[in-house]
Amino acid sequence: MGFSEHAGAKFCVERIILDELKLEEVAQRQTEIHGPSIKQKICDSIRCSVGQWKIWILTWIPVLSWIPWYSVQENGLGDLVSGVSVGIMHLPQGMAYALLASVPPVFGLYTSFYPVLVYFIFGTSKHVSIGTFSVISIMIGSVSERLAPEDHFLTNGTNGSVVMDTEARDVQRVKVAAATTLLCGIFQVLLGLVRFGFVVTYLSEPLVRGYTTGAATHVIISQLKYMLGVSPRRFTGPLQLLYTLVELGSLLAQTHIPTLVISLVALTALVIVKEINSCYRHKLLLPVPIELMLIIAGTLVSHYTDLKAVNGVDVVGKIPSGLVPPRVPEVGFFSSVVGDAFAVAVVGYAISISLGKTFALKYGYKVDSNQELLALGFSNVTGGFFQCYSVTSSLSRSLVQESTGGKTQVAGVISAVIVLITVLKLGSLFEELPTAVLSTIVFVNLKGMFMQCQDIPALWKSNRVDLLVWLVTFLCTVLLNLDLGLAASIIFTLLTVIFRTQRPSYSLLGRVPDTELYLETESYKEAKAIPGITIFRSSAMLYYANAELYQEALLEKCGINVPELKKRKEEGKGKKRQQKEKDKQTGVLRVLANRLLVSMKNVSESVHRQRTDHEHIINDNGIATVNMNRGFQPEQDSEEEERDNTETHSSSCDSVQEHTHSIILDFTPVSFIDTVTLKTLKNIFQNFAEVDVTVYIAGCQVCVVQQLERGGFFSESVSKGRLFPSLHDAVLHCLCLRDLSCSEFALEMPCVTRF
Repeated sequence: MGFSEHAGAKFCVERIILDELKLEEVAQRQTEIHGPSIKQKICDSIRCSVGQWKIWILTWIPVLSWIPWYSVQENGLGDLVSGVSVGIMHLPQGMAYALLASVPPVFGLYTSFYPVLVYFIFGTSKHVSIGTFSVISIMIGSVSERLAPEDHFLTNGTNGSVVMDTEARDVQRVKVAAATTLLCGIFQVLLGLVRFGFVVTYLSEPLVRGYTTGAATHVIISQLKYMLGVSPRRFTGPLQLLYTLVELGSLLAQTHIPTLVISLVALTALVIVKEINSCYRHKLLLPVPIELMLIIAGTLVSHYTDLKAVNGVDVVGKIPSGLVPPRVPEVGFFSSVVGDAFAVAVVGYAISISLGKTFALKYGYKVDSNQELLALGFSNVTGGFFQCYSVTSSLSRSLVQESTGGKTQVAGVISAVIVLITVLKLGSLFEELPTAVLSTIVFVNLKGMFMQCQDIPALWKSNRVDLLVWLVTFLCTVLLNLDLGLAASIIFTLLTVIFRTQRPSYSLLGRVPDTELYLETESYKEAKAIPGITIFRSSAMLYYANAELYQEALLEKCGINVPELKKRKEEGKGKKRQQKEKDKQTGVLRVLANRLLVSMKNVSESVHRQRTDHEHIINDNGIATVNMNRGFQPEQDSEEEERDNTETHSSSCDSVQEHTHSIILDFTPVSFIDTVTLKTLKNIFQNFAEVDVTVYIAGCQVCVVQQLERGGFFSESVSKGRLFPSLHDAVLHCLCLRDLSCSEFALEMPCVTRF
């Protein structure tokens, strides 16, 4: 019986010792669990009923599940203010990040409009802001520049000069970006359909943060040429970032001074105002829209001073008004961008779902990981047809949407309306905006990415393996391309998991007095080892990669040299066989000697009537043995010698058995058994049985027991009686077998047990 009254409550249990056989009988284990057949599952999935259609539609189109109950009174004002604020941020970020994607700025505005509307319909997060993002933009830009390099668009101008056809270059890069976005969306939709949302679990937080920091480094380097007004050569492949830095260093003498001045002024204004926004964010109703103000100011100054014509400052250029009609992207690029598209799909989803789950946890609602994958996929597929590039959630815009009172996805629709108004009516006003201003906006907005470097000291204190993952991911991303860096980082992260499972910590367990708890003897002073019983535990999963290490650690921890004992046992058996052969030969000689003595006795009876020095002894076999003055007793001496040899061998094994007679393997961390592990377990049981040490298993899950059954582990020598549901049951069983149930140790056991 049990009771619980307060934090110091106690419990008492009285039951029999349970092994696997008794447990199956007491708990009534079901040998076969009949689930629905494949045919039944198919029939259920295609069954058309009104209820199932409703569930299916609401699951796939989440907006229908909440928009009918949308409360304008509760959420309207917050969503309006938030939508306007985020929409204002979309304008500068959309145009600035378009430069990262190597497409004209207006396509960044398109990207901030169409995908946002699609996510409103299919998305489940209430606070994330979908649209352009620096890391994704630079990944798209690397593909666009690789497949449409500037060298392919150089033409001969007047006076033998070389002129670049920027219009043809931009058209080609837009086609590449749209094709990559469409393929990225297809990947995300397919992964969502097969319920592959769990793939993000393989992207650990240190990996994502190290990767985004490394990608931000690529972004910074790529924007330096706009801020300095120089034109470095383009490099591809590994170490391209280092080559670009060297090239920029060699071009410092050619820095365009007016462009540098614009960059420094814009940079100073951005840093100061953003610090003010950060320090007084709790007092300001809305953050000061410094990016928008800077764009307006830069456009006005450039227009009235004619910076392009007079000082040669690069400007945004023509921005067409209105929306472009949808067109099918060129699928011919698919074979060239398939790897990049998959990398963009995974990274974009990882960033979006991590932000979505963060806000969902904070505000207590659920974000469906698979539906988010579908929502992003549909957004990118739609964007691909409208010449957008790939989208994901933005950290800065999402924080603004949340901090300004945004409650639902309606805020995203309002922000899209702001972008639409700009594209239709205001886009042409920004044609004379210096590109250096946009680059400065990108530069400053990456501050949050580089603040992630603060993870390094924190991870040094908490988890150095995660620190290694962070650093390796960052270095791989910086030194390699973004796609190769991501692949290398994922492989390294998985290798750290494998290495940690291959090198787990092995420990011996002891019992804490007055409890049924068994803890590591090295970590807990009060955990006392049980005499004669070794309890062994591994901190990691047992499978083929560490099965051999598990066996070696068991031999080392238990202190039983099984090979040496087996060798001694074999030597003892050999000596015994030799002794038997020797005894057999001695027996023949003894028989002959007895016969000779009997003959001599018969002859000497007539001469000597008195026996003085002879004594007839009839043994159990009817053979007479004569004990003379010298004490001739070959049979007795042989028996004593054999007994001495046997006792000598027994003592060598008994000394070990007195120390350890039972080994209990704690299998609570084990969730499955493969064939290599199965063979290893058989070897462990067999080897220790040969030295008279019994091995038991405790804490087996039912799935592990089933796998042991299917693998033919159990036999006449190893029955299910070797398996126990808990360590305490196994220990009590071992003590009972050694007649220690009434010993002082057994009486200290907290469970009152009936035998």
